[in-house]
Amino acid sequence: MIDPKIEVALGAALQAFSQQSGLDVSHIHQEFQTVYELEDDFLTKVDALDEVFNNHPQLEVLREVFFDLLMINFFSADVKKLEEDYLDTPEWEDIEEQTLDRGTELLNLLLYLNECEDEDIEPELEDYLKEFLLVDEDEFQDEYRIYEPVIAHQVLMESPVEEIAKVAVKLPEDSELKELFYPMMCFFQNTNPTADEKNNIAANAVSKDFDMAVFSILESFI
Repeated sequence: MIDPKIEVALGAALQAFSQQSGLDVSHIHQEFQTVYELEDDFLTKVDALDEVFNNHPQLEVLREVFFDLLMINFFSADVKKLEEDYLDTPEWEDIEEQTLDRGTELLNLLLYLNECEDEDIEPELEDYLKEFLLVDEDEFQDEYRIYEPVIAHQVLMESPVEEIAKVAVKLPEDSELKELFYPMMCFFQNTNPTADEKNNIAANAVSKDFDMAVFSILESFI
């Protein structure tokens, strides 16, 4: 099964990637859709997803964010067909163990956006940090460490996107948020941009094809 929201997100990401990279990848959309619709276990789907990326190396930068989408799709669509407590089973623990090094922090952000929709609230950076990630709580110091660049630069919510780009470029290479910083901060700054505002976000992007693909995924979740 594929969640309708995931279907839209896939199309939006590939369209944005095509526009920004100059590479027409729209014909690959069906290959991805087929993977997400597979009636197989999660790890089999991961292997199928990796095969599509291996066959289309021009899309490599999207591999891990599409893994995040696969995970979200599993939570929202596939898990409904499994036992109610499947996510507490040893089988799922084993899957989590095998995929520890996969995906990005986009997964947490998409889970947050789904929660915003369920609770009918507007996504806000401070709410995401303090109420969803609980970065102020002692037991969530891993999240604090990962999101420290965001926590330290919340003032960027009031700054032009050019300033967001300047900070993004200067983040350490080993920062887990380095790639996601620009699209994530631009999204929280303006969750419903006009066409001109979106063009400005693209014009100042650090990595245009990746940044706008991620931004388009985020847009499709609200």
